[in-house]
Amino acid sequence: MTGSRTQRFAEHLAAGGARRLEREVAVEEPCAVELNGLGYAVMMLTPEHLVDFAYGFCLSERLIDEAGDIVSVDEHRTEQGSLLRIATRLALRERVAERVRHRISDSSCGLCGIENLEQALRPLPRIIARRRPLDPPAIFHALSAMRAYQPLNRATGTVHGAVACSEDGAILIGREDVGRHNAFDKLIGAMLRAGQSWGEGFALLSSRCSYELVEKAALAGCPTLVTVSAATTLAIARAREAGVELIALARPDSYLAPT
Repeated sequence: MTGSRTQRFAEHLAAGGARRLEREVAVEEPCAVELNGLGYAVMMLTPEHLVDFAYGFCLSERLIDEAGDIVSVDEHRTEQGSLLRIATRLALRERVAERVRHRISDSSCGLCGIENLEQALRPLPRIIARRRPLDPPAIFHALSAMRAYQPLNRATGTVHGAVACSEDGAILIGREDVGRHNAFDKLIGAMLRAGQSWGEGFALLSSRCSYELVEKAALAGCPTLVTVSAATTLAIARAREAGVELIALARPDSYLAPT
């Protein structure tokens, strides 16, 4: 498993004494992203499914509109981490160059150097309303099945999961990462590369629901976003703006849907 490494620990017991043990620890390392030869970002992530990440990240950053906009992704390993060299269609190179000029700094808040608030909250595409409400048993079914799609988290207990589900709650694809944003980008990229439509299905994430995750769902055309933790005010507002059905605090016996 490339996403984890074995680490030795000393376990100290409340009753006294200590013992030696080994357990798997999730890998977190830098990944430099280059677009058309230009340095774009350095992300801290788990080095699995990096090509999927490249596609999902580019869509979430509004650098591409569809899978065919990416010509190639070259993945390189270095002593320090990973390097992704991404080439887009010639028609998109000016868009990419302009976005690079706006990324004057990196920030964990998600703004990443955007110079004004208007750019930070750019309009989102409107999701076409679903034909009928999502059936609640579908959500509970997906929740019960999600663990099987989180092998890295079962081994380490420290990574987020993101799964794509059909309308009836069957899980189609699953991805994991130490970062909740990265896990969702990997899932979006996997869907793009597979030519898989979200249809009437939904995304289920093992994290809280922040506005960035709602935006990723809208840009990917995902009609419903389900998270196991609570949503923020901005996440709810952006979901309403984009027409994304938002479900939070999803538990085996209940969930919350903003009204």
